[in-house]
Amino acid sequence: MRKVAILLAFAVFSAGVISCGQASSQGAAVGGAVGAAAGALLDKENRWRGAVVGGALGAVLGGTVTEIAQRAAREAAMANKPVEYRSEDGRQRVYAEPVASRGNCRIVKTTYYQDGKPVRTEEREVCP
Repeated sequence: MRKVAILLAFAVFSAGVISCGQASSQGAAVGGAVGAAAGALLDKENRWRGAVVGGALGAVLGGTVTEIAQRAAREAAMANKPVEYRSEDGRQRVYAEPVASRGNCRIVKTTYYQDGKPVRTEEREVCP
C-alpha cells in the first residue's frame, strides 16, 4: 500500500511539473521539497505518509504562487501600472510594479507578502 501511495504521489507531482513552465516547475519543486520535509516531521505515526502528502501539497502551492507572480508581472508590464493578487483569506499577496524600461521590455519588481509582511522581492524583465 505504501509503495502504491508513493508511486501515485510521484506520478501526480511529475504530471504537474511537466505541464507547467520552467519557473513554475522550479516553484513546484521547492514547494514539494519543503512540504515533504515538513510533512515527514509533522506526521509522527507514519513519516512516509506525511512526506507524500506534504510534498504533494507543497508542490501545488509552490507552482501556483510562482504562476500567479509571473501572471502579475506580465499584466503589470503590459498595462504599465501596478497589479496585485490576493489570496481569498487575505494572508498572501503578490504585488507587481513596473519600475523601468529597457528597449521594448519592462523591468517589473514583484514583491511577495505573507500576513502583511514582505517575504521576497525580485525583479524580472518582461518582453512582449
